[in-house]
Amino acid sequence: MNPAENYIISKPEPWRSILMELRDITRHAVPEVTESFKWALPFYTLNGKMFCYLNFRKKFVEISFLYAHRMTHLSDYLIAGEGRKIVRSLRYTSLEDIDYDVLIQVLLAQKENISR
Repeated sequence: MNPAENYIISKPEPWRSILMELRDITRHAVPEVTESFKWALPFYTLNGKMFCYLNFRKKFVEISFLYAHRMTHLSDYLIAGEGRKIVRSLRYTSLEDIDYDVLIQVLLAQKENISR
């Protein structure tokens, strides 16, 4: 098992299931992403550029996108939080919270965003 998998597996439920689902959807929607373990988190790159990372916080799980501040057309869904300037996130407290249409739309927009 790689460190990213260990990170996910080590989390208690329901967070583990949410992290696993986000990982699977990310890898399915953008199969070219490369998974690694950076900043002590599951981290994904695309063509050598920072794409997104998964993070467990005490009350939610988030999938965070670097340079997502440029995706203003999705600002209704993406959360800045904690004084972040270029990172935006989708946050979840249960599997039922995941809106797959929105998640995939953000993943594909991020793919286009970092390809500029």
